[in-house]
Amino acid sequence: MKLIFATNNPHKIEEAKAILGDSVELISLDEVGCHDDIPETSPTLEGNSRQKAEFIYNRYHADCFADDTGLEVDALGGAPGVYSARYAGTDGKHPTPADNRKKLLSQMNGITNRNARFRTVVTLIKNGKQLQAEGIVDGKIATEERGNGGFGYDSLFIPDGYDHTFAELGEQIKNSISHRARAMQALAQLLNT
Repeated sequence: MKLIFATNNPHKIEEAKAILGDSVELISLDEVGCHDDIPETSPTLEGNSRQKAEFIYNRYHADCFADDTGLEVDALGGAPGVYSARYAGTDGKHPTPADNRKKLLSQMNGITNRNARFRTVVTLIKNGKQLQAEGIVDGKIATEERGNGGFGYDSLFIPDGYDHTFAELGEQIKNSISHRARAMQALAQLLNT
């Protein structure tokens, strides 16, 4: 089965390929020649995921899926949430992941409640039918960056049941327990319906 993944993020594509296996041929936006700035204007992960999937489906008339992920920190009222990728942005400038991590650490300075969760929402459009699934992993925010692996907030997020950040755990462990792994596993089930 061929499926367009509405991303050009090589980290996301590799994770998805590792989780979905050989039963699905993932096609990136670059491979279909899509270099458009896909809108993400919804105030929710569900809405952004749906918006991206519908954009690709309407443009290419092919089975596809899109995801949106947010880091939700209890002490910050669920922030950065849907704004995780652009958390430290100012004046319309897109921040780097390092900028986002620096802002999060600054805002968490002195806060003892470090509970957080990563949440990924996936929207699949298959044969014109739209389905959604999500994956959640609970954990805590570290007091400093730890580890060199992963991307985004991985060097700050310690999943429940572990003493190491996603960036320290390595791809194999992360891909078996992460929010995206859980969302992709739910996606795999949807593909069989």
